[in-house]
Amino acid sequence: MKNWLKKYPKIHRVFQRFYYQFVKRHIFAISGPLRSLPDFIIIGTARSGTTSLYYNICQHPCVLPAAYDELGFFDSNFHLGLNWYRSLFPTLFSKWIVKHNKKFAITGEDTPFYIWSPTVAKRILKILPNVKLIVLFRNPIDRAYSNYHLGVRAGSENLSFEDAIQVELNRLNNKIESENELEKYTTPRSYIVKGLYANQLKIWLELFNNEQLFIISTEDFESKPQETLDKIFDFLQIPKNHVVNPEKHKVASYPKMKSETRKFLIDFYKKPNAELFSMIGREFDWDK
Repeated sequence: MKNWLKKYPKIHRVFQRFYYQFVKRHIFAISGPLRSLPDFIIIGTARSGTTSLYYNICQHPCVLPAAYDELGFFDSNFHLGLNWYRSLFPTLFSKWIVKHNKKFAITGEDTPFYIWSPTVAKRILKILPNVKLIVLFRNPIDRAYSNYHLGVRAGSENLSFEDAIQVELNRLNNKIESENELEKYTTPRSYIVKGLYANQLKIWLELFNNEQLFIISTEDFESKPQETLDKIFDFLQIPKNHVVNPEKHKVASYPKMKSETRKFLIDFYKKPNAELFSMIGREFDWDK
């Protein structure tokens, strides 16, 4: 049935909208027009702890969570329509109840793949021009290594880490020439380019006000979870809230990176990291 539908793209899109809204989301999709859109979005980055951050934010009594994390509406699920997206958020009434009781009520989502896509940024600007955007940057070396091992566990990567990054560097010729190139080359196996954060951040700074963006590091969040969350709550304009047990999601263990590989990547990321630090006006405690 689905294979037949794929021969007719327009019919297939209509079928997908119907199926994912009224079969998968049923009553939630029917009540879509009565549901909120997000007040905040964690837009990146992948393998940096965005899921953990999201669920810790959602421990706040004034924050109503989405149906699940990594909704991916503005990239891979955009064809499902805005009503499907709405179906994943709380109703306006439930939000009103929380606001009535707590004086504040917000909702949001996290999709860490948004950050490297100019297409996504433009879609968000059009639909949610006043949304607050949170960016979680992890040391790009550790992020790349974590992303690599995710591929190994999933069975999509069979090269050594060293061979995998060399293949990527050869393919990119150590250079991203344009925003379109950035989006083109940011594939699931693009371990190195996903750590070129300045290239990605530029996309958002060109479209959104600085006041709409809040940037933190994974390392700060891990070492000072309550202090980091307090800053985020201030950014979201909700009261501070003590998080009793900070949550950790999607944690994995794997062998330590080879020291010579780390030295190579420290040198590789020195200039891109400096560009990021200059852009945001502060430095993170990453490899010097």
